[in-house]
Amino acid sequence: MLSVGVDIGGTKILGALVSESGEIIYEARVPSPAQDPDLMVMTVVDLIRDVSSHAKEKVVGAGVAAAGFIDANQSTILYAPNLNWRNEPFRDRLAQHLDLPIVIENDANAAGWAEYKFGAGKNTKDMVMLTLGTGVGGAVVADYKLRRGGFGMAGELGHVRVVQDGKQCGCGRKGCVEQYSSGTAVVKAARKLAGSAGPAGQRLRELKERDGELGGQQVYAALLEQDPAVLGIFRDAGRYLGQAMATITAVLDPEVYVIGGGVSEAGDLILDPIREGFLGDLPARGFRPEARIVTAAFTNQAGVIGAADLARESLAKL
Repeated sequence: MLSVGVDIGGTKILGALVSESGEIIYEARVPSPAQDPDLMVMTVVDLIRDVSSHAKEKVVGAGVAAAGFIDANQSTILYAPNLNWRNEPFRDRLAQHLDLPIVIENDANAAGWAEYKFGAGKNTKDMVMLTLGTGVGGAVVADYKLRRGGFGMAGELGHVRVVQDGKQCGCGRKGCVEQYSSGTAVVKAARKLAGSAGPAGQRLRELKERDGELGGQQVYAALLEQDPAVLGIFRDAGRYLGQAMATITAVLDPEVYVIGGGVSEAGDLILDPIREGFLGDLPARGFRPEARIVTAAFTNQAGVIGAADLARESLAKL
């Protein structure tokens, strides 16, 4: 059986036709009208139609992944700050134009499910995924099931507090790990360093002058050069994330942590400090098994693969 996965981002939307084994048969990308809910509906409808037209067998349904709070019925986007949505009945609006069952899913949940079924978390019973991008997303699989919580909002692991009275977070609290370990936080720290007069930020200033900006690409280039200051930024980000994971372990006790998102491309340069922070804060260390910490198997396609598979599973239960 084939199903369609759609992953809505702030700048682009990816759609894919996905097999039961997680293989992408066909994919397409279109620009994301992030601030226009009405245009967003028709853009996603047209993308699902386009992707479905490439199927040589029946398409059983479509899963649409988006950042934000999704209700327990997988139908309404309750809150999506980057997409200008509040209590948006997205599933019903899509269904008005499509003769295809639809489910809506949180984007981190979709990516996590792809890793659990087909990627780095395959053959485990309990897995946690953390995605390090604009924010820190999370997905929890426990006893072979994706945990959405009583209201559909479980897995917001980027809002585990790691610094009491720390940096202000968009969620309204202070000290959330998202403010220390996300790609946004890493770039912000690099820009602050580059803006100082000290020698530590010299390489970052050179990259900014060369390219006319200092963003993720330039910070990553300095990391690959093993610039000491940038290595320090990544060490701090990794240790904070590891500390948050130690707290999560006290509650969920996963077998494996899968680290995804753009920051994870740093490999051991981020994984090593994550492991250091994790083991340093792990409750009862030495008297319990220690979870594996690995990078994600998928990159930009995890969301569509997971959304498509979750749609197939949800619809099979009806």
